[in-house]
Parts: sequence; structure tokens; C-alpha cells
Amino acid sequence: MSDDYKVIGSVKSRALRVLWLLEEMGLPYEHVPAAPRSDEVTRFSPAGKIPVLIAEGVPITDSVAIMTYLADKHGQFTHPAGTIERARQDSLTHAINDEFDAVLWTAARHSFILPEDKRTPEVKDSLKWEFERSQEGFTHRMAEDGPFLMGETMTLPDILLAHCMGWAVSAKFPVSDPRIRAHAAMMRDRPAFKRALEA
Repeated sequence: MSDDYKVIGSVKSRALRVLWLLEEMGLPYEHVPAAPRSDEVTRFSPAGKIPVLIAEGVPITDSVAIMTYLADKHGQFTHPAGTIERARQDSLTHAINDEFDAVLWTAARHSFILPEDKRTPEVKDSLKWEFERSQEGFTHRMAEDGPFLMGETMTLPDILLAHCMGWAVSAKFPVSDPRIRAHAAMMRDRPAFKRALEA
């Protein structure tokens, strides 16, 4: 049941994506703002990674998997599986994960996550170049008839992209493409996003 949802993870992490989606859906949930590898997390996720969603007593990990589960279960912010629209939606999701999220995560690992003797801070210059270059290619995937990535309908990739761009700004990565900047600003102005930040 929807009122069984528990989201474990700090709002300053990928847990924000899940909280944001739940706020957009208007679903009740409990939020436990736990840090990675804390006791609250490792009892459900032995690797210590956040976020974790507890649904019907079952822990689900990985923010995109959680978002996909919620969207499919409640029929919101997604197209039905097996449709061309869903294939396009999933293509956007995977592109954002590959070209933006993965780059930002690698930079974070070499900034403060890996043991100091395993970090290579110099890699961040290359990652920033790659991040900026990926924006040029990504804009061709954005619908011309917006305001959302797929046109008039908001879907999971909209939340994912906006979260990544906010993360980029915090990490001092260049968000140089005007269409992507405008999309992120529009998304982060949504009331549900502001409520999620306060969760």
C-alpha cells in the first residue's frame, strides 16, 4: 500500500529524486534522512548505498529502479511498458544516467568517496569536458514542443535530468546549454521539488 512507503537517504543525495517523485504523485511516505553506510541503511542495503525504498516490507535500491517502480505502479509520469513512447522515455533515462549521472558520480568518487590514496583529482578536468560535450548531443533528444523532454507530458527523465543539473552546479560542473539550463530552472521551480527539499 502507498502509505507503507519509507524512503531512506539524505535529501543531499539521489534520494531527492525519489522524494520529489512521491511529492509530485501526492503519495504519503515516511522519510529517514540517513547517511550512506549508516546503520539505518545497512540493515536494508548491505552495500550501504542510498536511497532505499521500503515498499510492502521489501527494500528496493537504486534511485531509477525505485522511480520506475513507483511510476509503473501508480501509472503516473511514465508511458506504458511495450509502447514506442516508453522506449523513447527509457532511452532518455539511460542517456541521462550514462552521460550525466555517471560522470558526476565518478567526480564525486575522486573528490571525497574513495580512500585518499585511490583518488585521482586530475580526472575531474576531463570529466567536466565530457559533461559539457554531452549536453550538446542531448539537446537533440529534447522535444521541440516542450516544456518537458518528451513534449507536453512530464516523465521520469525530467526529474532525473533536473536533479543531475542541480548536482552539477553544486559540484562546479558546467551547465552551459541554454535549453538544459532553462529546463532545470523550470523543473526546480515546481512546488513538489521545493517540498521534497524540506522532507
